[in-house]
Amino acid sequence: MSEAEDFARLMRELKERAGLSYGALARRLHTSTSTLHRYCKGEALPAEFAVVDRFARACGSTREEALDLHRAWLLADARRRAGVAEMPVPVPVPEPVPGPAPEPEPEPTVVVMPGPEPEPVARGAWYRRRRAAVVAAVGVTAGAVAVALLAATGPGPGAPHAGGSPGTSTGTGTGAATGAARGAPTPGGSGSAPAPVATGAPEPASPAGSAGATAPEPVRTSASPSASAPGRDPVAPLKAAVRSHVWTAGCDHAYLSERGPGSVPPPPVEADAPAWAAAQRAVHAGTQIVEVTLHGTGGGAVVLEDLEVRVAARRKPPAWNVYQMSQGCGGGLTPAAFAVNLDAPRPLARPVAGNDGGSTLPAPAFPLRVSAAEPAVLRVAAATTGCDCDWFLDLRWTGPSGSGTLRIDEGGRPLRTSAAPGRPVYGYAPEQGRWAR
Repeated sequence: MSEAEDFARLMRELKERAGLSYGALARRLHTSTSTLHRYCKGEALPAEFAVVDRFARACGSTREEALDLHRAWLLADARRRAGVAEMPVPVPVPEPVPGPAPEPEPEPTVVVMPGPEPEPVARGAWYRRRRAAVVAAVGVTAGAVAVALLAATGPGPGAPHAGGSPGTSTGTGTGAATGAARGAPTPGGSGSAPAPVATGAPEPASPAGSAGATAPEPVRTSASPSASAPGRDPVAPLKAAVRSHVWTAGCDHAYLSERGPGSVPPPPVEADAPAWAAAQRAVHAGTQIVEVTLHGTGGGAVVLEDLEVRVAARRKPPAWNVYQMSQGCGGGLTPAAFAVNLDAPRPLARPVAGNDGGSTLPAPAFPLRVSAAEPAVLRVAAATTGCDCDWFLDLRWTGPSGSGTLRIDEGGRPLRTSAAPGRPVYGYAPEQGRWAR
């Protein structure tokens, strides 16, 4: 049974036990009946975990059942993103052509084209820390966890190397998320000397995402190498997938945009937020949640040791409008995360416990161990009340091939989060078909 079929089976079992129709469940999931039917038949897979979490809650699943459904979605989504062929494709066998001489007919042969080897898929615990399993987010934001596992193997320009990576503001903490700079140099100076802080006018928001009603947030997996120590050139031991447009409870978020309310389209669903934000040249307003999935690529385990927060630039927040993506929403789950105060002189990634219906979710803590069979899903929540900040994260790791640093950013550019003090705030009024204050 494939990963997608296993996920669909779990969905059908929960639906049948709950005794709910496809129509009733589709209304609670804010999707169409036909789409939900395809999910349950294994013909399609939700692009975000928020849909999976709402489905589990609507069906009255237990905590263990919700975790099983979460694991199945992670594996199915990883297989979908990896695009691994199930079986090698045989080449048709040509019929032997008889010759004029009465020679024996040659034995027909079958030539099989070698296909790509399937990547190892996690089937064990997917959150792991030393001495205890870490459940990072079973939640509706999903955790919204998008598990996009793309290759980051082999040494080269994208391979992390031993040593630190300089930046403007640094902090050590116990949190992690993954993104990637495509070999881009670290903002700031060299060594431990801080780089000058930018003070000019706000820069336009970095484009992110891809258009499409059902396209999930794109995956960025290349890592900026740090300076290599003498005699070391470790092979990149990790695969990473980052989501930088994660909304609280899958619906609550705000963006800053210089455009007026008359020229801004209605708010998107969370899965389409990267494309919407890029089109509006929008910036995360006040807070930004980044979620990352990591797993090892070799036979041994990789230890994630620590996370450094680096602020590359601080500017005065732009005098733009604030657009709320929802007029109010909520859920019973607050995932455990690493909180970052971007206004601090040396921001740290501080572990914060979560809550699930009154039950405490333990705060994440380093060191964490990941392998090909045991991925880790990590979440970082950054906030600012005073600056338009460019920032990124450096994840320090140690593996069988050595040690190094993996850069977490916006596809080679810093992440960007801006405060919005006293700015006009707009919410979308569906009955009027426009943004209103």
